[in-house]
Amino acid sequence: MSLSHANDDARTKARDARRVVLATFIGTTLEWYDFFVYALCAVLVFGPLYFPTGDPVVGQLGAMATFTVGFVARPLGGVIAGHFGDRIGRKRMLVVTLVIMGISTVCVGLVPTYAQIGVWAPALLVVLRIVQGLAMGGEWGGAVSMAIEHAPPNRRALYASAPAVGPAFALVLSNLVLIGLEAATGDAFTVWGWRIAFISSVVLIVIGLVARRKLSESPLFEASVAQEPEAVPVLEVLRSHGGTLLKTLVVAGVPGISTYIVQTYSLTYGTSAVGYSRSSLLWIAMTCGVVAIPAVIYFARLADRFGLRPVLVTGAVMQGLTALLLFPLFDSGNLMLATLGGVLVVTSSCLSFSCIPALLTENFPPKIRYTGISLAYQLGSIVGGGLAPIIATAIFTESGKSWLIGTYMAAANVVALGCLMLLRKRPAWQVKAEEKTASAAPAQGDGRNLVGDVPAAGA
Repeated sequence: MSLSHANDDARTKARDARRVVLATFIGTTLEWYDFFVYALCAVLVFGPLYFPTGDPVVGQLGAMATFTVGFVARPLGGVIAGHFGDRIGRKRMLVVTLVIMGISTVCVGLVPTYAQIGVWAPALLVVLRIVQGLAMGGEWGGAVSMAIEHAPPNRRALYASAPAVGPAFALVLSNLVLIGLEAATGDAFTVWGWRIAFISSVVLIVIGLVARRKLSESPLFEASVAQEPEAVPVLEVLRSHGGTLLKTLVVAGVPGISTYIVQTYSLTYGTSAVGYSRSSLLWIAMTCGVVAIPAVIYFARLADRFGLRPVLVTGAVMQGLTALLLFPLFDSGNLMLATLGGVLVVTSSCLSFSCIPALLTENFPPKIRYTGISLAYQLGSIVGGGLAPIIATAIFTESGKSWLIGTYMAAANVVALGCLMLLRKRPAWQVKAEEKTASAAPAQGDGRNLVGDVPAAGA
């Protein structure tokens, strides 16, 4: 190949990689916007509208239960999308998940209340939440796989962080939309104003589809298909990578406890137990999202420079320490101190979120990667984000002591740190691939693995 052709090929690959990063960021942002809008409305308005039990705590738990149902559905969505994504392509499944999420979200905005259709109202809400969970479960694994499989060797953590930046941006967007709607509709916000946030997402979905239709398929996926894909990827994940799956789901899931305590549970706790206004708490959540966007990017760059493991260890330690500070600062009644507590916790979790995509991809080979990382992340999301608001509500209801919630958060990070230490620095599948490659050509000794995939966690 001539030098000019090599340069043209390099420029084409770089352009494709940037396009994939942008498309995965846009698509992930839009899907998480839909997810966050539901989470916020579950805390703010769904209780009295769809679960009018007469007891506000019971009604709130009912609304949060529908929020959790979406998390429970996410692993199944990851298995389904992963199966086809590992066999027919990442790009196709990313388009499918975006369409499903868009339709289900618009439908949530159209569901009548309990007063209008009785028990059918919460039932429809649960069904749509399950559909949202299926779409979200299939989205993340495909977006991460596409981003990291197009990335240059020295920027894999950075490129893979695009799907991690998306949720932070979505958090800001969803809070801005709800704050704007509350200001514009006033008292009507809890009656019909909140519905606009769901129905208007159809415009955002169209933008995401336009971006994703221009993507090129992952080159690593095409290579793995050429070597015959697994017939049932999920069985291979469970059979040959079960231990890795268990450890990675804990590492991936625990940071969600910190973020969902701040971004979801604190909305109801802050109004009922401390006395903050609803709009003030939304601004706190949005501030945390604004801080998280550059934090994830910066920490991903550090991971590319110093390795995933040091950044992840630091993240687990910092999350444990800041969790113990969160509720003392929150309970002060001072809005600035409450904001500081939230920002400290969320920034600490960004250390983990910046590395989790790359960590998961390096632990599962390309031919089952979509399925493997989807299962790890989505099962972890149940342990982390899905159960955290309910556990926090139960802890405070039973004890009346908010510091116990911080202790629960800190203890979870100790467990995550232990699982991280148990993960092998060079997964068995990488070692085998390197041995196979080394038998064909001598290693160059550049500190990276030889299969053209992500750097090892200790690299």
